[in-house]
Amino acid sequence: MAGNVHDLRPKTPESEKLTINLGFVDLGRIDLLVRDGFYSNRADFIRTAVRNQLERQGDAVQHSVARKQLSLGLSHYTRQDLEAARDASTPLHIQVLGLASIASDVTPELARAAIASVQVLGAFHASPKVKEALADRTA
Repeated sequence: MAGNVHDLRPKTPESEKLTINLGFVDLGRIDLLVRDGFYSNRADFIRTAVRNQLERQGDAVQHSVARKQLSLGLSHYTRQDLEAARDASTPLHIQVLGLASIASDVTPELARAAIASVQVLGAFHASPKVKEALADRTA
């Protein structure tokens, strides 16, 4: 029975994995705070530190988003979206702060015909062939 279940739309990941290098003293200080129960683990500390810093810089981020006319959040582009842009001769300028994704059924040819530029601050999900086709248009 479970073999008959199909996702209508693939689930979009809610986060992106980062790798950072920290000095031994900083790492030890984080471990001390974790051991003393201030944070559940290293990742919890780092997520909290990042959120706190982003909150402190919130006004600067908002001004920059408005100035650069970035879409904030998740932006998904379907094959139909790109076909409509191509057919109307109005190529898309994708500018996103967050996650921009292009549907898996979009061909590299359609992507090149419909997308003039891609600027993503965050994560850009598309098939490897579509990313390759848009490489010269991606900032």
